Amino acid sequence: MGSLLYDADHAAEFDDRTLAHLQVIIVNKLRRRESFPFTWSDERRSMTIWLSPNTPVAFVYHGNRRPRLNRAWLEDLALIANSAGGLIVVPEPPEAESVSADEAPVSG
Repeated sequence: MGSLLYDADHAAEFDDRTLAHLQVIIVNKLRRRESFPFTWSDERRSMTIWLSPNTPVAFVYHGNRRPRLNRAWLEDLALIANSAGGLIVVPEPPEAESVSADEAPVSG
């Protein structure tokens, strides 16, 4: 399990594969200086946070290797992130094409 650390003293846990996909989407939006809500659920609660270019964030992986990225999932997450409701973690679709983290698309 990896962690998304935000706002200095808060963290959310995700498996490394999910975290790698979220990192691409979050970094791309923050790079464009966009603020947005991010919602996820676990077995205990549902949580929504507001991410902005001023929010300190860090992505901490449990493993030492970044997973290959599923382009279809990145596209789904990017579309959702650009909606009025903001970024929501959705299940990974079947993998049509995977890319390495270095080849991840920067648009969305």
